[in-house]
Amino acid sequence: MLPPDLQTAETEALAALRSALAVSARGRWTLELRFEGLRLLPVVLRLAGELQASGMAIQLLFPDAGAAALARRDGPDLADRIATFADHQRSQAVTPSGDDSPANVLILVGASQAEYASVESVCQAHPGRAVLVNPALEDAAVGIGSVGRERRRGFLAGWEAAYALIPLTGSALRRAHPHDWELYRLDPDGYRLAASFDHRPDGEERDGALEGGGSGGIGMTLRSVDRLLDGLQR
Repeated sequence: MLPPDLQTAETEALAALRSALAVSARGRWTLELRFEGLRLLPVVLRLAGELQASGMAIQLLFPDAGAAALARRDGPDLADRIATFADHQRSQAVTPSGDDSPANVLILVGASQAEYASVESVCQAHPGRAVLVNPALEDAAVGIGSVGRERRRGFLAGWEAAYALIPLTGSALRRAHPHDWELYRLDPDGYRLAASFDHRPDGEERDGALEGGGSGGIGMTLRSVDRLLDGLQR
């Protein structure tokens, strides 16, 4: 079922991430919490702190110096494990067998199209596990062209969802490793499981699974999403 609040979602995400990271010494994973207005940094710092406390060696990477500085300020216990994508890329070039050891788990937060090259370089040079948190490495303009197709066949094809909680219009997607993807339909009395998939369903597959289901209309949709957003930010 869908988590009722942020604390439950974090607990699920942590368990799913631990499960995923245990699969392989060189896994490539994503973690997505796609709620507009969600303050992502506190969530990331709490998850990273829990992983470190359990004995994992982590590197927490951000797109730019401002984001990294804010993370160091809000997560002083993790400050020496925080850097930017570019800084880490440079350190790999200088000391390829140094701090970037196979035991380290790279956690890259908020990677966008602008950082695609750095993210690809960092992850390909890293001998251990990596996690992308709320990545946006594809957009509509790139996704429909040859560059987008090449990326999906190459670098991006090797990534699997460890945890995902994604609200959609009249529905929501959830995946918690090692379980299947779940699609929830928004009914007048709340979200109800509509279908499960062994892969991330595309729009056509979601529409097919939801077809013929009940709907509370746009007003009910907006009110229910508002309630879920409110719960996730408490």
